[in-house]
Amino acid sequence: MAAQPVAAADQLPPGQDVSGTVIELAGWVVASNDAQGYPFAIIDKASAQVLVFGGDGRLRGAAPGLLGSAIGDHIAPGVAGLALREIPGRDRTTPAGRFIGGFGPSIDAGRVLWVDYDSAVSIHPTATGVPSERRAERLASPTPSDNRVTHGCINVAPDFYEQVVSTTFKRGGLFYILPDKASVAETFPDFARSRATADGDDGKRERHARR
Repeated sequence: MAAQPVAAADQLPPGQDVSGTVIELAGWVVASNDAQGYPFAIIDKASAQVLVFGGDGRLRGAAPGLLGSAIGDHIAPGVAGLALREIPGRDRTTPAGRFIGGFGPSIDAGRVLWVDYDSAVSIHPTATGVPSERRAERLASPTPSDNRVTHGCINVAPDFYEQVVSTTFKRGGLFYILPDKASVAETFPDFARSRATADGDDGKRERHARR
């Protein structure tokens, strides 16, 4: 079951495509019922894209996102207990993997949408923050090369957050974050096994057709 085409809430830059891996992963989540009827989002770090799907598997919206300034997929031990200024540059990563998230309290930002509470990674609208970081300008740029600026959280445009993200995940959901360095097979082993099985079946069909 393929992902639905990008529709009404498309904020991606003109001409920027969604990767085949994202489309395949979305189709697998729906076909395998991996999200168990909950809404889900796929975050493609390489393209700095955030795609949000409803519990019915239909695409609700796609938009650029800001991500951790450090390239990497790890969660540094104890990072959740550090103040932002105390997080070493190398540990300002957006971790890769499958996460079950939802709204909950935070110490300094009120109620937030946690992607992964244990690593203190949330998804929230872009704020002015530090002017020199130019977060709004980075988010509006047509390329993903300047979208790595956060301490690990995922930022999206305020209107996309209010209209798509917060309404879709009001009762929680799942977040699938593609890796920077690790392989897709390491990050999503069930998905990788499904792809391998499908490739094997295609090969069998091809060999049978040649007899």
